[in-house]
Amino acid sequence: MIQLTAVTKSFGARVLFEDVTWQVSDRECVGLCGPNGAGKTTLLRIFAGLDEADAGAVVKPAGLRVGYLPQDGLTHEGKTLHEEASLAFEWLLEVRRELEDIETRLADPGVPTGEHELMLHRYADLQDRFRLHDGYAIDLKIDTVLRGLGFRAEDYGKPTAAFSGGWQMRIALAKLLLAKPDLLLLDEPTNHLDLDARNWLEDYLHEYPHAVILVSHDRFFLDAVVDRITDIHLRTLVDYACNYTQYLAERDARIERLRDAKRRQDEEIARIEMFINRFRYQATKASQVQDRIKMLEKVVPIEVPPERKRVHFTFPAAAKSGRMVFDLKGVCKAYGDTRVFDGADLFIERGDRIALLGPNGSGKSTLMRLLSGVEKPDAGARTLGHQVIMQYFAQDEAARLDPALTVYQTLSSGSPVHMVPMIRDILGGFLFSGDDIYKRVGVLSGGERTRLAVARMLLQPSNTLLLDEPTNHLDLDSKDVLLDALMAYGGTIVFVSHDRYFIDKLATKVVDVGRGRAVLYPGTYEEFHWSRSRASDAPARPAAPITTPVSRPPVGAAKPARRADPRTPQAAAPKAGRAAEYGAKKRADAEAQKRARARKALHARIADLEGRITAREQEVAALEAAMSRPGFYQDREGSQELVDRHQRLMWEVGDLMSQWEALQKHAEDG
Repeated sequence: MIQLTAVTKSFGARVLFEDVTWQVSDRECVGLCGPNGAGKTTLLRIFAGLDEADAGAVVKPAGLRVGYLPQDGLTHEGKTLHEEASLAFEWLLEVRRELEDIETRLADPGVPTGEHELMLHRYADLQDRFRLHDGYAIDLKIDTVLRGLGFRAEDYGKPTAAFSGGWQMRIALAKLLLAKPDLLLLDEPTNHLDLDARNWLEDYLHEYPHAVILVSHDRFFLDAVVDRITDIHLRTLVDYACNYTQYLAERDARIERLRDAKRRQDEEIARIEMFINRFRYQATKASQVQDRIKMLEKVVPIEVPPERKRVHFTFPAAAKSGRMVFDLKGVCKAYGDTRVFDGADLFIERGDRIALLGPNGSGKSTLMRLLSGVEKPDAGARTLGHQVIMQYFAQDEAARLDPALTVYQTLSSGSPVHMVPMIRDILGGFLFSGDDIYKRVGVLSGGERTRLAVARMLLQPSNTLLLDEPTNHLDLDSKDVLLDALMAYGGTIVFVSHDRYFIDKLATKVVDVGRGRAVLYPGTYEEFHWSRSRASDAPARPAAPITTPVSRPPVGAAKPARRADPRTPQAAAPKAGRAAEYGAKKRADAEAQKRARARKALHARIADLEGRITAREQEVAALEAAMSRPGFYQDREGSQELVDRHQRLMWEVGDLMSQWEALQKHAEDG
């Protein structure tokens, strides 16, 4: 299909590739991996013919059609969405137009017989070509791809200039997929896709009939699509015939073998040099010394990639919030005629790690703004919990950075004093090293600004994080730094992300946003899909019982007097003087002791309920942790038992909380 032969490429003193020979065969799907700056995008541009190698050659067959999707920067205008997508079939549309012209001319009775015969032959040839290339299914193909990438039927007639940057890249991707080039080059194709569109693209590429070379920072996407990983490091390319997960293990094992070989080589070189230095000036050893000097000259030093420093980070401490963090009840929100939420309810507890899922435009960012208080609901109520210290990372957070500050100043300003020593480590984890930390924010690229905004967030104390797409423009190593920090975070997290590995590792609950509602599911992304698919088949679950405290006389209150027996004669008049006074005091003391015992019993019951609530909540947390593990729902019978147990415990906790609130109120009133 296509081959690199002894290719060398450098930028100034920096060499990306040196004497590289590599090839891709037809129908292969290859993922390019390597650290930022290793040359992944440069390699794609060389294949696309946009960059040239300094030495060597790119060998490819004549007539090879190459399609290239860059990371960003493409715009379309002057046509509607459907017209722009149709350009992928431009030559077929020309054939269709010629067929229509011939049909019109054939209907003309004034056409001479000889020309009529020629037109019929031409019409038959064109019709065969049109049918052979599936020309009658053009509209169906366009509709399939556009809908798969998230466009709606009402978008087809819109001018392309009306779409934002992310949707512009989707238009470019749609045209490439429809054109089906012989070699498809994709540089971060999932950057602007939501989860549903990513799932669709996986299936499409899995059945793609030609070669694909792609760069992606989505582990799930790489695992699902590629059958070969090519690692770019130390100016060369190394192939691994496996998916991304297996590649990580094989790469680490290979690097460890290289380090062992390097260590043995260094020991051997040191031993030879010691011999040379010891016997250099002894005539009897001169020939042996010369032999060893020649041996050293022939040694090719083994290069080992630098060890990747893993940044471990702990969020600064903040006071713990109350059990309830957010409570949305009957929330409605509309923008003009578009109703985003219509009576949505959502209750978020301390320690929840919730992923908001839904297609683009379903209201995920709107829900984040409602939770953060940036926007107010049109109707309904938002209740913020006790002692909630919140950080909100918006989609445009990078645009809010001060362009006049340097990278280091951006993090150090406003950072707690005890976190200042961590700043350089965190910057290194987000790919800011060396003199990069002295760059002004104003000269950073969009991706660099996003990384800096995420890094700044890690230094601020809080107990609740609202993160709207923090993983955009982060490479795999930076995502790992962020993921490790968030998994160790002791507070509450609500986040939006289109990276399924990130979602599956971090989320313990999922909120399905759309159709005016926000529906909560316990478990990971995979379990969410399983639960949603079963929901349509399973009978409706009974609503959680509403526990109403039984009306009882207050604890410690005097019992109502017994109704007098009519047969009993009236009691004699009470004794006067000291006897009456003594009896009254005795009764008062008895009542005081009774009230004290009642108060003690009341507080004991409250303490017992608190202990039972804590125990049930711990058991619920343990069940949710088990339910969030990958593969939990593979054992359907065992998983259903735990799901039912989780539901019963949640009802029990609600019942116990109702009893606790009633007793607590009684204790306060008494």
